[in-house]
Amino acid sequence: MIKALVVEKGEDGKTSAGVQEIGEDRLPEGDVTVAVEYSTVNYKDGLCIGPGGGLVRNYPHVPGIDFAGTVEASDDARYKPGDKVVLTGWRVGEVHWGGYAQKARVKADWLVPLPEGLDSRQAMAVGTAGFTAMLAVMALEDHGLTPENGEVLVTGAAGGVGSVATAILANLGYAVAGVTGRPETADYLTGLGASRIVPREELSETTKRPLEAETWAGCVDAVGGAMLARVLGQMKYGASVAAVGLAGGAGLPATVIPFLLRGVNLLGIDSVMQPYDNRVRAWGRIARDLPMDKLEAMIQPATLADLPGLGADILQGQVKGRVVVDVNA
Repeated sequence: MIKALVVEKGEDGKTSAGVQEIGEDRLPEGDVTVAVEYSTVNYKDGLCIGPGGGLVRNYPHVPGIDFAGTVEASDDARYKPGDKVVLTGWRVGEVHWGGYAQKARVKADWLVPLPEGLDSRQAMAVGTAGFTAMLAVMALEDHGLTPENGEVLVTGAAGGVGSVATAILANLGYAVAGVTGRPETADYLTGLGASRIVPREELSETTKRPLEAETWAGCVDAVGGAMLARVLGQMKYGASVAAVGLAGGAGLPATVIPFLLRGVNLLGIDSVMQPYDNRVRAWGRIARDLPMDKLEAMIQPATLADLPGLGADILQGQVKGRVVVDVNA
């Protein structure tokens, strides 16, 4: 028997989540069985623990879109018992049972070897949020961003993606402006390397002007909505915005003027179906470019029993930094 956070749906359509002991025979089909050591909490996890958000197809369900641990059994030559692995994305924790359990069974194609320099706890302090942040930084660099270009904006900076993006960019020598609606997180963001704090209200209102002063050399945007529309009009000529989230809404009340008159690029960042080679590249960069002391400062420890509450909190924007879930505690 193994411990798992199981979400069930009642006849009234409402979901409930709690820790249960389940048999390993209930794990889904897959090539590799992993003894899970740590998982984490992302916005999607909050949806899957709670209302489902249209992500979960069948109940009962075990959420957890990320996990890291040790291979216990494998039918695939790429992995053998004892190998350390990490998983993010591939609809695991949504369509397929995920990492909120002491064991998981998945396809070998979905796994990545844990990179040298990271242990499984650190990998889950990174998780999908940090992996996405690294993909965003890489995309901005691939489109010409260098520290000499000027200030880089990070919206939703105190959240999971924003925290890691801030720490990585600052470590690479960028001047980082962190946007937050929580003034109490200013010291936290400064500690991660932000050179200044931008109050959310300065960017949350739409403007009738399609272009404003050229301010930002790049942007990692976790908010979307009206804020993204506003930021597009503030980008420097030829600069890029990496769009990673929609905490402020899926709509984009913008014009095409920034793209046509300033050559601004809007780069979509997907972490779920990212190809294997780029995953390995991103994890290698994380091990090299994310300061471990800064990562440690983001961590909030948790257990499986804490997850229902944390799932509700993250949907309300009340989780700071990165939650690391010890599934065996």
